[in-house]
Amino acid sequence: MNNLNNKVIIITGASSGIGLACAEAFHNRGAKVALAARSADVIKAVADKLNGKTAGRAIAIPTDVAVEEDCKQLIQTVRNGFGRIDALINNAGLSMRANFAEVNLEVLKRLMEVNFWGAVYCTKYALPYLLESKGSVVAVSSVAGLHGMPGRTGYSASKYALQGFMDTVRIENLKKNLHVMVVVPGFVATNIRLTALVADGSAQGESPRKEEKMMSPEKLAEHIIRGLEKRRRRVAPSFEGRLTPVLKLLWPNLVDRLFYNHLKREPNAPL
Repeated sequence: MNNLNNKVIIITGASSGIGLACAEAFHNRGAKVALAARSADVIKAVADKLNGKTAGRAIAIPTDVAVEEDCKQLIQTVRNGFGRIDALINNAGLSMRANFAEVNLEVLKRLMEVNFWGAVYCTKYALPYLLESKGSVVAVSSVAGLHGMPGRTGYSASKYALQGFMDTVRIENLKKNLHVMVVVPGFVATNIRLTALVADGSAQGESPRKEEKMMSPEKLAEHIIRGLEKRRRRVAPSFEGRLTPVLKLLWPNLVDRLFYNHLKREPNAPL
């Protein structure tokens, strides 16, 4: 993957944020990109824009990753259209912001459907083609997948599950040249906090954080590309992503307090 020219990359959650930044970055490096998201009009507009630069190297496939049949059709459409699959970027994700004591359990189920099962479905159907190409399967996780994040029980649970799933896929295919990579960013300036679900399942609608101080999705996309090129197992471009596993190993109680105090300072924190 040190040469992305004509490589076929599937990106879920490609309508905005990290997914959109990845689509543009991969395309600019000569890759063929398949854009998957529920927002059909948005990803079609993105694909049209990319094809305006170089025709025939971007396709838009409306996909709800929480629906298994959608994921199956996504993979088959890409395989039929481009003839191969070199990388799958499991990026589609949903967040939440509510205390577990108050949250409707349907919120947690929805997060597991999108963040965990969406990656499972797509990986399941892409795996034969990725093994064929000795390609890469990538999951965009979170620091919340390294340590429990208060007010985000469903989000942390889904990212922990995703991490375990990806680790096991890596080990099962250890002798088959499959590259498995988990991306662990800190806070990234995307709309995920706008669409985050609150206790009753409605969208939060506003960000409780200073988005301008966060890493840009374009910068994270560059980290993802470099990780693919070097076939790394983990990409942790943020200070939080690198430090949390170390502190958790040495002083887990301290990490609990740090996470609690950090999240409690948010405006209208549910803690």
